[in-house]
This record gives sequence, structure tokens and C-alpha cells, in this order.
Amino acid sequence: MNETDEVSALELAALMCSRVCHDVISPVGAITNGLEVLADDDDPEMKAHAMDLITKSAAQASAKLQFARLCFGAAGSAGAELDLQDAKGVAEGLMMGEKASLVWDAPAATMGKDYVKLLLNMILIGMAAIPRGGEVAVSIAGDLAKPTIRVRSTGQAARVPEETAKFLGGRAADRFLDARAAQPYFTGLVARSLDLSIDARMDGDAFVIEASFAEGGAGV
Repeated sequence: MNETDEVSALELAALMCSRVCHDVISPVGAITNGLEVLADDDDPEMKAHAMDLITKSAAQASAKLQFARLCFGAAGSAGAELDLQDAKGVAEGLMMGEKASLVWDAPAATMGKDYVKLLLNMILIGMAAIPRGGEVAVSIAGDLAKPTIRVRSTGQAARVPEETAKFLGGRAADRFLDARAAQPYFTGLVARSLDLSIDARMDGDAFVIEASFAEGGAGV
């Protein structure tokens, strides 16, 4: 895949905002429903159920927002490094509301914030590759100033997500980019900004997305 027709910064910002809103609207809606039950229903059992729904949905919304802050946002100052344990924490929080489990093989160290951003975006793609659930294994190898980042997803019906296949390397002029496809497109942009080669493929029955430095410059 090759970078072809990049979208404008304004368009990409709008699409990524739509993506974040889509991710949090479900748990926020569940909180609203729970509050309505508390206000209108006198049944103690229903109130207990509503409180449980509110508690779980609030935790899920918080986890999604904390993940999005590191994954899409501008956490830290220019050139800042982020603690990989913090990245692990937000990834584990996100996974609590998903069908997939997380396996983490990375050093307890800090890494450039844009590498962390790339890693978290690769985890999202790894989750999308196993819609029926499974395991997402993260590994970081080599010099943390020039790391090799790998996410391997195993599970029933694992496959390369369609949006990733189409947009990880950029957007062709004849392909429409929507909020769903914006995330793998953004992942490719982040990788290229770091001069990393990034590749998404099947390895037997497992899905693998890997970013690393390659001689001769970045690729996809």
C-alpha cells in the first residue's frame, strides 16, 4: 500500500471527533437510561439494576475517554515521553468492556509520545481484526528510540479489517473516507510521520500489524 491522496487536516479532525463520539455515545446513553429509571421507578430491584448499569457504563465511558486522550490527543508537550505502564493501563481499561483480552510484552520504561500513540492505534486495529473476541498480544522490541512495535491478534474469524486494508497506506482518490475508516488512516499517518514502515497482514490464522524502521525510508 502506498500513500496517495491525503485528506485535509480539517476533514481528518472532524472524522476523528466523530469516531470518539461514536465510541462514548453508547455508555453515556446507558447512564442516561439508568438515571431515568432511578427517577421514575420505585421498585428497589429496578433501582439496584439501574445503579449497576450506571456504575459500569460510567467506568466504560471513562476508560474509552482516557484511551482516546492518549491514542488520538496531544498528551504531553512537544517531544514528550510517556510511561508505557500508563499506556498499558488505559489499554487494559478499554479491554474490560470488550470481547478481547490483552497480553502485554513491553519494558517498564518511557517512550516518545507519538510511538505510544501509534501503539494504541495499532491495538485498536488489532481488536477490530477479531470481532468475535480473542487475544491481542502487544510486543515492543529493540531500542525504544527506534522501536519495533507489533500487535498480534488471535481469535475466531481473525482477518485484516477492510478499512485497514484500504486506508492504512493512505487514501486513493476514488475511495471515500468516513469516521470508521479514519482510525486506520490516522494510524498510517502517525507511522509515516515517524519514518516507520507499517504492515498489516495475516500470519497463518492470526492477524499481525507491525511497525518498524526500514532501510530506505518508510513504507506501508
